[in-house]
Amino acid sequence: MSGRYASSPRLPLKTRLGLATFSFAASTARRSNFTINRNFMKIFDPKAPSSAKPINGVSSFDITIDPSNNLWFRLYIPTTTSSSSRYVEASLPVIVYFHGGGFCFLAANSKQFDHFCRRLAREVPAVVISINYRLAPEYKYPCQFEDGFDALKFIDGMNFENFSAKVDLEWCFVAGDSAGGNIAHHVVLQAGEYRFSNMDVIGLITIQPFFGGEGRTESEIRLSGVPGLSIERSDWYWKAFLPEGADRNHPVVNVFGPNAVDISGVHFPATLVVIGGFDILQDWQMRYHDGLKKSGKEVYLVEYPNVIHGFYSVTELPESALLISEVRKFIRKQTSNS
Repeated sequence: MSGRYASSPRLPLKTRLGLATFSFAASTARRSNFTINRNFMKIFDPKAPSSAKPINGVSSFDITIDPSNNLWFRLYIPTTTSSSSRYVEASLPVIVYFHGGGFCFLAANSKQFDHFCRRLAREVPAVVISINYRLAPEYKYPCQFEDGFDALKFIDGMNFENFSAKVDLEWCFVAGDSAGGNIAHHVVLQAGEYRFSNMDVIGLITIQPFFGGEGRTESEIRLSGVPGLSIERSDWYWKAFLPEGADRNHPVVNVFGPNAVDISGVHFPATLVVIGGFDILQDWQMRYHDGLKKSGKEVYLVEYPNVIHGFYSVTELPESALLISEVRKFIRKQTSNS
């Protein structure tokens, strides 16, 4: 893949400073014994409150699923769309969203995800449900996947009319970025063997999903010094997330690796895979795309050659807006087919 990419990413100075700050914070908060200084990290993870009063044409509400696990989600309901100043009247698809952060950091109400989910809700348009799942290392695998599937079952029984929203749960899409893309994949895999009352998961959207394996890929070596996700941080996340004694060929990490389960006979929805040219994980993401294809699944690939891991939250980058357009196109294609 390397021949198709430029030699270095083009990033605004503000973005480079933000990445350097977060990298410093994550490195300082992570301890050698695979614990995290949460109080320190709070300084670098500003939160956005929910707002029933529309902000940029989107209202938001925080809904508790299970207080004992601090499992909740932020519900985003568009009141106007970007293509029209009129109020939304038609039934909308649902995007169940899982945020990134290496399974260890950030939250559904972190400012960057709040802003991104508002954009999705308004510009697709769709009702977006951003899940706040438990974090590693305090809660290791499979807690995040249990939370994700519990959230789907809760949403299946929701009455959206309480929020003045017209929703078609038969148009449900599960989405996620980075570690959230990994969670989204595994939640969808589990959903394929479950009978929901109202919900039909018809699409999966994985934005730079966090997959890996024991061997180093060409992109991990070639892009080791690029801003964004580093190999050192990636290795730490897997160690903090996985159960004791597991390596990166665990099927939750290397989904089409030596210990993978054959999914060719499993019901699995159409999938969109988004890859960035300056993401160390690009080779694993391409293997994921190819693995789905070989398993007989409907899969679409979108590549942005000049972006780093996490580009979607940088609104100054043109690819961030292009991604929203690709998601809109994918959702419209799948809803028109269903």
